Amino acid sequence: MIAALAMTVLIFVSTDCPISNRYAPEIRRLHDEFTAQGVQFRLVYPNPLDTDAAIDRHRAEYGYPEIALPDRDHTLVRKAGATITPEAAVFDSHEQLVYRGRIDDRFVELGRERPAASRRDLREALTALLAGRRIAPARTQAVGCFIADMKGKE
Repeated sequence: MIAALAMTVLIFVSTDCPISNRYAPEIRRLHDEFTAQGVQFRLVYPNPLDTDAAIDRHRAEYGYPEIALPDRDHTLVRKAGATITPEAAVFDSHEQLVYRGRIDDRFVELGRERPAASRRDLREALTALLAGRRIAPARTQAVGCFIADMKGKE
């Protein structure tokens, strides 16, 4: 049996994206389940206009634990290749990106939602990695709000 790996999950969220906000209960469930197995979670707020106070209010309103990271300069956005909120990026114990994409397939496209997810991509990726198996697929397309491009804004 392979020992549990030190993994980090970055979940890119937005204070004002309705799809991102609808995932709060699932993000909390994943956090609670997988943190107990040694997985580290961080909520990444990539909007440079989100103040610390706005992030704290958002976290409290949606019942998130204190795992927020502002990413106003998009360092983590670039590292993960994230483009959407909500979007997850999983890094293994060697800080290699091993999964990037949707939390699940509940949202088919903007404005079109299934009653329930038929595939729970992030859960499946974490379960596979903890069991020492390869993640497949390693990339999925997230549906949500675009992360604003920071080029030329610095």
